[in-house]
Amino acid sequence: MSIGEQLAGLLLQALPTVVLIFLLYLFLKANFFKPLERVLEERSAKIEGARKASEGGLAAAVEKEKAYQEALRQARAQVYAGQEQARRAEMEKKSGRVRDARAAASERIRAAKDKIAAEVAAAKKDVERDSESLAAEIAKLVLERRPPSGPAMRGAQ
Repeated sequence: MSIGEQLAGLLLQALPTVVLIFLLYLFLKANFFKPLERVLEERSAKIEGARKASEGGLAAAVEKEKAYQEALRQARAQVYAGQEQARRAEMEKKSGRVRDARAAASERIRAAKDKIAAEVAAAKKDVERDSESLAAEIAKLVLERRPPSGPAMRGAQ
């Protein structure tokens, strides 16, 4: 037997195996690989859909966060404005009390000055009235005074 005949015999014996393997391939392709590919495609589609949904959710969350931050900023601004308004009102009250206290103090000072001026005028009148009588009394004492004649004068000579 020649090599060609041996090969032909070998091929003829391998032909049912090849046909069976080909049929097995067709069977596996139809019953296993196609459903598997379909499941993988569905899975990829679901993953892609979930990814898009999560991106949409993330974008919505970012927008909500921005809105929350803006609302928080506005609330803080309102609180600060309220605090500033309360501070200004308190400052106005304090300045009003200070003005009132200054006016009262000025009035007391003016009254005290008027009282002092009246006392000074009364004292001047008393001094003027008493000065004439004191001047007359001093003049009388000076004129009635006699020259000293004691030992103090003798030592001065």
